[in-house]
Amino acid sequence: MTSWIPAYAGMTGWQVGSKIPRLAIAFLSALLLTMPCASVHAAPPTDYEVKAAFIHNIAKLVEWPAASHAGDSLRLCILGQSPLAQAAGSLAGKQVGELVWEVRPVDSRANLQECRVLFIAASESGNLRRVLENIAGSAILTVGDSDGYAERGVMVNFYPEENKVRFEINVDAAQRTGFKIGSQLLKLARIIKESGGGK
Repeated sequence: MTSWIPAYAGMTGWQVGSKIPRLAIAFLSALLLTMPCASVHAAPPTDYEVKAAFIHNIAKLVEWPAASHAGDSLRLCILGQSPLAQAAGSLAGKQVGELVWEVRPVDSRANLQECRVLFIAASESGNLRRVLENIAGSAILTVGDSDGYAERGVMVNFYPEENKVRFEINVDAAQRTGFKIGSQLLKLARIIKESGGGK
């Protein structure tokens, strides 16, 4: 069920790191208000398809650190076992500014420095501190969907609320890595304070 994604995924009229587009903000707002997690409605998007949509739009809405991209690909690495690996496959080849998504499942042996967006599955919870230390200081947007991940240093973390997918942002973690989160995006998120870094 991925036919709904291309309707917005081709919005490419801006550069990564440029001023936040109002259209993308409106789209994220609509996702928050109307997109349910997997439910009994006819052919709804799954919660992981919704998360893939959020990742796509958040990547457009954050201001990336200078010189954070090499080449023309925006690599989304999925570390650990997660249904997102299949759902995010629909993003492959889609654009974020002038960059094109590349989706790659990885394991603990991978060179995570090659990732630009790193989704850390719940299966990696015990290794979270080591993963974050391994990429500390790198221009990598970290994402998860596990309870407590944002407090432990993950920048963007998804959580369910009222049968919808919501997201929270660890602003301190983002700023340490050079990412800038616009006020409009922050209004859509729950802001999280760290509790001691990836234990």
